[in-house]
Amino acid sequence: MGNRNSVASPASGQTRGSANPGSPAALDASKLSSTLAKTLKPLQPIETLRFGQTFSDHMIVATYDPELGWSAPEVKPYGPITLDPQCSCFQYGGNVFEGMKAYLGPDGKARLFRPDMNMRRMEKSCARLALPPIDGDVVLELIKHLVNVEKRWIPKESGYSLYIRPTVIATRPGLGVTASDHAMLYILASPTGPYFARPVSLLAVSENVRAWPGGTGGHKVAGNYSPGFLPQRAAAEKGYDQILWLFGDDRRVTEAGAMNFFVVVKRDDEDGVDLITAPLDGTILPGVTRASCLALAGDPEFHQEISMRLHPQEMVYTMSDLAKWSSEGKLLEALAIGTAVIVGPCNRIGFEGKDIVIPGDGMGPVGTAIRKKILDIQEGRTEWKGWGVVCA
Repeated sequence: MGNRNSVASPASGQTRGSANPGSPAALDASKLSSTLAKTLKPLQPIETLRFGQTFSDHMIVATYDPELGWSAPEVKPYGPITLDPQCSCFQYGGNVFEGMKAYLGPDGKARLFRPDMNMRRMEKSCARLALPPIDGDVVLELIKHLVNVEKRWIPKESGYSLYIRPTVIATRPGLGVTASDHAMLYILASPTGPYFARPVSLLAVSENVRAWPGGTGGHKVAGNYSPGFLPQRAAAEKGYDQILWLFGDDRRVTEAGAMNFFVVVKRDDEDGVDLITAPLDGTILPGVTRASCLALAGDPEFHQEISMRLHPQEMVYTMSDLAKWSSEGKLLEALAIGTAVIVGPCNRIGFEGKDIVIPGDGMGPVGTAIRKKILDIQEGRTEWKGWGVVCA
């Protein structure tokens, strides 16, 4: 990639990728051009990094027009974007995004973790919001290029990474309540460290819900997040770090904050432990780390490696189940799972004025083993089923 020949559109003044006559141009990574920053930002000490607060020198931007299609993508210095205030992203929330990380391996190569899953999810999220179609495989090529351009921003220390945020926003000008036939793709990069410094506490909430059947809970869309800010603030005022979202009259356990949620439960037959999470019923985000935890938990090779037998279970379970398992001494671990946190321990769950206390002072053996394995794959210390993808 780099500076390439491209076709200019006289009508818009924008550079467009080639297209078949009469059809909008598809997003084309071979048309990528670069305008690099003249002065690079200084790298800051890793101990000062906070999630999503520091950004690298460059970003990638491309736009979609219903007649012309996708513009030629451009690497450009990180900075503000200019949009009409009537754009539908502001008015009706037509915005989707992904969260990914690039890690630096011992061989000096930058790696992404199962990025194909993020791209398939982004395609589905765009389709759910009736945004212009986008080819995730092309987006992935752009991401790899940006990672290589910004490689100096990837911390070398274990547990640190370059967080990648590809975003698609609806840019149709006008206040009409209709799907956007204009869009913008932009990709940002942000160095980051461990998400939680200690085990997190959860407040179980049923009066507000994160998602509902037939809604968008199973897609990574911006509108899923802001309605949770007020309940989150209320939980913090009561001394809890995050929300444990419940759903329905039976108070089914769904997710924790913006993360998937797992529990480790001792089996009655004493044949290892169950690793339990809610099923993908349309209200649960199909997280990449979630899928990876379930895959590892069901893999005999991983069982042999860690000398533990795990049984992955995707099943409906309720707060009553959690309370029962806790009272019987079967609730061994509670885990928050996601791209940012990877695997993080939860130490207590507040519900109806009482706390369910999770045993131990930190991460238990199951969470520790899964987190170590995933981090070893992400950071290139081990190869596992093609999950680590080098940004070549």
